[in-house]
Amino acid sequence: MAGILIIAHAPLATALRECIAHIYGGCPARIGALDVLPDSDPVQVVAQATAEIERLREENGALVLTDMFGATPSNIAARLATVPEVRVLAGVNLPMLVRAVCYRTTPLDVLVEKALAGASKGVQAIGPSTPAPAEGACVPTPCAEAAGDAVAKAAAGAAGAVESGQTAAGLPLGALKPAGAA
Repeated sequence: MAGILIIAHAPLATALRECIAHIYGGCPARIGALDVLPDSDPVQVVAQATAEIERLREENGALVLTDMFGATPSNIAARLATVPEVRVLAGVNLPMLVRAVCYRTTPLDVLVEKALAGASKGVQAIGPSTPAPAEGACVPTPCAEAAGDAVAKAAAGAAGAVESGQTAAGLPLGALKPAGAA
């Protein structure tokens, strides 16, 4: 299972980790947060980030998520991209992080692909014509989406009926609510 390190402008990294703890009823193992303060010494933060990656990294590596490409947290995270079995993505948002948590048992390159898809599919315009889930509809948890992806692929291979970009239940990927959400 890949470790995940969030490096972002303070207090975003900690806030995103707390969001994951809220969604999952507790913070999953091997998720770290490093908030970069305005007066942080980048050399010291790189050393902290390197130590944190070593603590979090698992058999299939680690994923580093940072907020804004080109900013100090991103530049710090970029230093970790040379570490073997570590991938770095900029532009972190909550859908990206949820996808990363759901797919962290997959190979690192698949995890990167899924996290990027979650980030882009999580950005949606919402208006009066946006369909909402039916009242009282059973909506799977975010990680059930990962399982749904496997079911959808199997069903598509067998019947050729499942459209790309949808779960086995026919819901758009990324539109699923976590357990306990109203």
